[in-house]
Amino acid sequence: MTRPNHRAKLFGTDGIRGIANMEPMTVETCVRLGRSAAHVFKDGTHRHRILIGKDTRLSGYMLENALVAGICSMGVDVLLVGPLPTPGIAYVTRSLRADAGIVISASHNSYQDNGIKFFSRDGFKLGDDTEREIEQLTFTGRIDDIRPTASEVGKATRIDDAGGRYIEHLKRSFPNGMTLEGMKIVVDCAHGAAYKVGPWVFKELGAQTIDIGVEPNGRNINVGAGSLHPEVTAEMVKDRGADLGICLDGDGDRCLLVDEDGELVDGDHVLAICGRSWKEKDRLSNGTVVATVMSNFGLERSLAEVGVSVTRTKVGDRHVVEKMRSGGYNIGGEQSGHTVFLDYATTGDGLLTALQVLRAVVESGKRLSELASCLTPMPQVLENVKTRDRTPLDQMPTVQEAISLAEAELGDAGRVLVRYSGTQSLARVMVEGENEDHIRALAGSVVSALQDAIGEV
Repeated sequence: MTRPNHRAKLFGTDGIRGIANMEPMTVETCVRLGRSAAHVFKDGTHRHRILIGKDTRLSGYMLENALVAGICSMGVDVLLVGPLPTPGIAYVTRSLRADAGIVISASHNSYQDNGIKFFSRDGFKLGDDTEREIEQLTFTGRIDDIRPTASEVGKATRIDDAGGRYIEHLKRSFPNGMTLEGMKIVVDCAHGAAYKVGPWVFKELGAQTIDIGVEPNGRNINVGAGSLHPEVTAEMVKDRGADLGICLDGDGDRCLLVDEDGELVDGDHVLAICGRSWKEKDRLSNGTVVATVMSNFGLERSLAEVGVSVTRTKVGDRHVVEKMRSGGYNIGGEQSGHTVFLDYATTGDGLLTALQVLRAVVESGKRLSELASCLTPMPQVLENVKTRDRTPLDQMPTVQEAISLAEAELGDAGRVLVRYSGTQSLARVMVEGENEDHIRALAGSVVSALQDAIGEV
């Protein structure tokens, strides 16, 4: 069996991801990855257990079985929960006191991709050091001779009540006595991991739901549905006269909403709505909301009106959570719809996010459109540049000059952000300012400089 190049890198910005049945998402690598993870998480004398869940991709069966084989071969048991949202797997890992949790999912990517994410026993994503240890063990073969036998071999058990546990956990985030009775809600599960549990959360709280994206076939995850296509939910909301719509992604950790008029309510709106609501109810820790560098400056303006500060991090909900934990904050998230409520969850949770917005709707007695009007987004232009390498930005004088000129023109009335994608061979350019034509021209000058310096030939 050929071992991958030991100098390769498995973990990206959010776990491991790639085309299923191509390295690193192959059966062979997943067996070794399972063995490595089992070795790392086996840190006591008790019978160790690792929980595995997945989304609805066809390749999930293949990769799940490979991971199970690897883990069991190291004398660690496996708990299988089947399709369940990523945050549900994080929660059930803690609930069942497993030693770790594994999610098999490529989130919002198309079905031919797949990925693997790990959670520690406390439900948080792994730190860099632990990821590096797993990566090194997978490539070096240092543990190849560890072979438990007889009764020391691990076994796999299916957990049938994982979805119910997760639903009850979500409902506990909603105040006792508060219901959604009288509300009509469109719920789009993107044919993904939330297709079973998603609609039931809102039904059990009294809402009438119109369910779409709940017929997975292994190949249709994220196709014309969910948070990648909120226009589908928007049309359904308007056609059926619903109060609002909820758009989840393939692994259920992201949520965008649409209001009763079919207008998009993105992650920045969610942070503004919930930040203001939690401040009013004296629930917001340290008067601060955590956002990333991609969040619109309109978020800062909205929250400043009620005395709430915004602190920013690098892109990625992992960085958001790290900042929240280190600063003692309890709300944070991304414009893309990953929102973290640390009082209830250890990672972004689309269903929890929807419930917290619904709570604000019920408590205020206002329509979602009224609540969302608290944020007026500043015009923002986003451009991608295909790159042939990742030359550090500060080593490209012409690019730095273009950025500096754009920043000088904007002054205090806007900002420029240039960064490399964590998952693709792209440089991303974001320019924000008062005038869209102006910022589009400024973005174009930065893009041209990047194309000349490192653009794909």
